[in-house]
Amino acid sequence: MAATAHPIARGAAAPDFALPGTDGRLWTRDQCAGPKGLLVMFICNHCPYVLAVADRLVRDAHALQALGVGCVAINANDATAYPEDAPERMPAFAQQHGFGFPYLHDATQAVAHAYGAVCTPDFFGYNAALELQYRGRLDASGRQPAPPDVRRELYEAMAEVARSGLGPTEQTASIGCSIKWRG
Repeated sequence: MAATAHPIARGAAAPDFALPGTDGRLWTRDQCAGPKGLLVMFICNHCPYVLAVADRLVRDAHALQALGVGCVAINANDATAYPEDAPERMPAFAQQHGFGFPYLHDATQAVAHAYGAVCTPDFFGYNAALELQYRGRLDASGRQPAPPDVRRELYEAMAEVARSGLGPTEQTASIGCSIKWRG
């Protein structure tokens, strides 16, 4: 079922977390943050919206890391109901797509709730002070990738956050599969 992210609550603080990654490490918010900001991406392995943009997501995360923005992906889906999103399947997904950032599992879904995540993908872009500046989409892709020359909305917004500490006033909400909450 498709869901749309809520509007931005500009300036909201990034909730802290400590979650296990596909690399066997426990990652915290502060370990994931870069000197110029933090991009938190709620994704999963099976969502067609995530699959449509996975390569672009990796490309833009890599470019943002070069600008000093730390990036992290979090899978909060109920792995019992959706076994393709189980933690043991996450390392292969990360490797297949060339993730150069931590991919974490939120088994209790507490972190997803703290952030207010509603869909996959759902993006939260923070400045160096960890204040929310972007809650938009990656680009105009949906269940199918947009054309190669599509505007890179997330990248442009977070590059501006890295430069100025502020995100754009105009933001288009992300759309994707609803997070699969535990019953």
